[in-house]
This record gives sequence, structure tokens and C-alpha cells, in this order.
Amino acid sequence: MAATSRPIDARGWLFEVLDAAAATETWLPIAGLTSFTHNPGENEETAEWTAFDSEGYYAQDVMQRGATLEIEGQYRVDKSTGAQDAGQAYVDTVWAYKLGSDSNNKVRWRHKTQTAWVVWDATVTPGEQGGETNDKTSWSATITRSGKPTTAPVDGGGA
Repeated sequence: MAATSRPIDARGWLFEVLDAAAATETWLPIAGLTSFTHNPGENEETAEWTAFDSEGYYAQDVMQRGATLEIEGQYRVDKSTGAQDAGQAYVDTVWAYKLGSDSNNKVRWRHKTQTAWVVWDATVTPGEQGGETNDKTSWSATITRSGKPTTAPVDGGGA
């Protein structure tokens, strides 16, 4: 397999947030992203069970799994209307203000070559925005998975 495998481009990853207020299922692409980090070990909890009969070797069990996605990019607006990108705006002005059980929302992500989405129920922490004189304005968010991940097929089979 190694001789025929190739790395995939980071720019091929797609991230979408569910508009929970829409009358029909509506996924909003998050535009302007320039980097992401998936941390599948974030919020993991373990329990140690090392004992005398472990013969000096550490032993543990994983008791909780967690994960985060950090997404970063450029603050985007529609050139004709000045409105913020719909995906970014949903994160910034709707999801980020929810509290309690309402703070959970669905997000999905995949590489354009994949035929299934990874779907998370998650919470969001909005990130910093800013820039200097000759920069584009930055945008970011941290998405923290809440519960077990699921998958969903891509309508049309990917790409």
C-alpha cells in the first residue's frame, strides 16, 4: 500500500454547521478557512489500575473519550451585501450565544475525496478576530465534541 498511497491536500477539508433554526435540514459551509487541527485525544480521561502485581509496569483504562476541532481562517463577507459568510455568522451570532442544553449544535466535516461526513453534536468557543495594517481579518473557533461521533453519507458520493 505504501508504494501507491499519496498524501491528501489540507485545503480539501470541508466543514459545515447545521442551521438548527431552519425549517428544513440546512448545512452551512464555513468559508475562508486556512487551517484546522483535529485533536482526537482532547478531554480524554483515564483511570490508573497499577497494583503490586503489575511488576512495576503502569496500567490504565480509558474512561472517557473526547475530541476538538480548531478551525482558523479569514473573516469573510459577501462583496455585494457586506453580510458575513453564513457559516461563520451562524457560529458567531447564533451558536456562540446558546447556553445549557441549547449550546449543543451539529457540525460535520470530511475531506472532499471521502464519501461520508463525520458528524458531531458539539459546543463551540468563538476564537479571536484581528489583524494588523496589511493583514486580512482573522476568524477562528474551537468545536468540542459532545457525545459519540456518527457518520452520514455524502449526497452524490463525495467530491
